Amino acid sequence: MPNALRQAQLPEAEWRGQLDRLTSGLDAAALNWISGYTAALANERSGLARSELHVDERALDLPRPEAHVDAPLRATVLYGSQTGHGRRLAEQLGHAAERAGLAVRVQSALDYNPRELAAEKLLFVVMSTHGDGDPPDEARAFVDFLNSRRAPKLEKLAFSVLALGDSSYPKYCEAGRAIDDRLAALGARRLSARVDCDVDYERPAGTWLSQAVVAASAELGVADRGSAAGSGPRVRVVTPLSAVSSDPTREHPLEVEVIANQVITGRGSMRAVHHLELALPVGRLDYHPGDALGILHENPPEVVERILELTALDGGAPVSVAGRELPLQAWLRAERELTRLTRPFIDAHRARARASSGEVGVPEIPQSWQLADLLKHLPATWNAADLVAALRTLAPRLYSIASSRLSVGDEVHLTVAALDYVADGERRFGSASRYLATHGEDSRLQVYIERNKRFRLPADQSRDVIMIGPGTGVAPFRGFVQERTATGASGRNWLFFGARRLDRDFLYQTEWQSALKHGALHRLDVAFSRDQTERVYVQQRMREQGAQLFHWLESGAYLYVCGDAASMAPDVHAALLEIVGVHGGRSREDAVAYLNTLMSERRYVRDVY
Repeated sequence: MPNALRQAQLPEAEWRGQLDRLTSGLDAAALNWISGYTAALANERSGLARSELHVDERALDLPRPEAHVDAPLRATVLYGSQTGHGRRLAEQLGHAAERAGLAVRVQSALDYNPRELAAEKLLFVVMSTHGDGDPPDEARAFVDFLNSRRAPKLEKLAFSVLALGDSSYPKYCEAGRAIDDRLAALGARRLSARVDCDVDYERPAGTWLSQAVVAASAELGVADRGSAAGSGPRVRVVTPLSAVSSDPTREHPLEVEVIANQVITGRGSMRAVHHLELALPVGRLDYHPGDALGILHENPPEVVERILELTALDGGAPVSVAGRELPLQAWLRAERELTRLTRPFIDAHRARARASSGEVGVPEIPQSWQLADLLKHLPATWNAADLVAALRTLAPRLYSIASSRLSVGDEVHLTVAALDYVADGERRFGSASRYLATHGEDSRLQVYIERNKRFRLPADQSRDVIMIGPGTGVAPFRGFVQERTATGASGRNWLFFGARRLDRDFLYQTEWQSALKHGALHRLDVAFSRDQTERVYVQQRMREQGAQLFHWLESGAYLYVCGDAASMAPDVHAALLEIVGVHGGRSREDAVAYLNTLMSERRYVRDVY
């Protein structure tokens, strides 16, 4: 019998007696801290540290008097999510809070009326950071309001923020940090300190969620009223979501077979783009156009060997971290990030470099560097255990799905640009793209679905859709057109595509031409930046067709953008503002409001990375 289950069967009176002795004399703050600590400890000991986070609503089963259902005081859980992690965490907090007896609502920042802030008493914010420190698209209007003069004073508000981010980017968790600072500046009181989470967010997020439920219960008086009712807390085993769900997850992925892997760029292209087709077991993996496929991958062998060479460490040496023992080479191959540097690792490496060289000045680290670049240009001494402990856990990669099940059946298709280049005289790779590029027919992959409920085709099939997808950003729109064709949608489809050269980089060229010929695609505008002296991008083509594009929007069309977040997405957004201003006769401020309205109506959505 599992240890956690044996413990759960101890008599409740014995548990309460032990806890009373241990917590005697502690104040509310200390008790809140302990609750989060013990929840995380329970997660770890029951195997949750490496499984999908799930705060079961039974985990903190505080008393729930009937009167609390219509309680005038409630907690609001607000989330801004780009890939779905933030939404799931917010929903898990909501379920746990409801089970604890709280009146609670969970709402996307897109659907939240920010003018309600003035009346809120308890607010929990789960916010992802996207692009260059920006909030997700669905949270932009909320953040703009919060930073405006219209934002109210919030002296009566208690709040806590869970910030999600990726420490390989300079502005790690910036959106959550900014919201946390702004709420405090408006007079709100922090119920608990902000928690910043990296891509391996499970443990810190689980601690924050558990503390949030206990703190909210104390704030709204649920625990006190429950004690008056004569009912004590009951401790239950937390069940991993993956253990009760049939859907594959990143902790429990599905094995699929590669049935095609074809390069679809021409000779001389700057980057090889692969079209992959994967066979799905019947009935095991459903998806919709707009969803992403998560890929569990390993680092390229060349990268692992170079790290061992630069550190002069023995790849066969056993290394034990957090109770797991593997050879160093195995840790580096399948368990740790080697092609993405994080701020914590860079800081730790700099400290070692200073200690070994005695130099005070350490050069700035380019964002494009990988671990091998850092080790080569800034030597420092590492032992195997410290290196493995300092490196971030290898995270799955997400790729937009390039197919519709209605068209391809029990298959899923991907469009993958293989990152493979020479820098400083050495070959560099993208870990996941290299992994996929080298998997030929009959090989196997471990995958799962990352649902993207924001990036969906309109339910009303008479609506027109405008798709802007340069490069591999065109992938989901291949699935969109397949889906619209299979369902007989009467709305028109307009695609903007851009790449470097027509003869080398026109992804799915024959498919788009066939779709135009047969009426599945109604308009196609392309921009090939290197085929003429002056570079031309999709935003120029948008401006050239500005009058017609604005007419489509005014007639109810849905607008989708997919691709690069750093430059393409801002350039496209700027072009849209100009088009609305010129062809809609609107001021800059009114054009911004127009696009914000489209976003709030989910008629302008982006999947950018």
